[in-house]
Amino acid sequence: RAQQPAMPVIGFINAAPAQSYKPQLVAFLKGLDEKGYVDGRNVTIEYRWAEGHTDRLPSLAAGLVRRRVTVNAATTTAAALAAKAATTTIPIVFTTVGDPVQLHLVSSLNRPGGNVTGVTQLNVEVAPKRLELLHELVPTASVVALLANSTNPNTEANTKELQVAARTLGLELHVLNANT
Repeated sequence: RAQQPAMPVIGFINAAPAQSYKPQLVAFLKGLDEKGYVDGRNVTIEYRWAEGHTDRLPSLAAGLVRRRVTVNAATTTAAALAAKAATTTIPIVFTTVGDPVQLHLVSSLNRPGGNVTGVTQLNVEVAPKRLELLHELVPTASVVALLANSTNPNTEANTKELQVAARTLGLELHVLNANT
């Protein structure tokens, strides 16, 4: 008897709790469906949720490598970094809010190289513009607070960019860590 081809397996790794990521997960599944992939019918999805404990991501990513997934979907910056550290051969598609070049996920935006590619919102790069817009909306404000998650790999770069922008605008920036 001829062997049937193995069903491809998508590794899905995320730092957040599953419940908080539900709208994005629905969009992910819809996108797969639009391309003809349905979980359980012609593809299997192995979910790994760190539930907000980013320190768990390396072991979750290593588990997906051991599972020999076809591709990894790393849907947070921390998950993408863990997935990249776990393998140089399994393709990784990431989403991140930071600069993937600065984060060392890819070598360049137009030629990512290696086994990693994805999309970015470049939030760190536009954060100073948001602060500028806030200053225009509330010109009498002289002190602005930034709630920062110190476990997020983008936080340090984001904070530095905002501190420079705040000084330029004559604002005092208070950085408050709020990891949960």
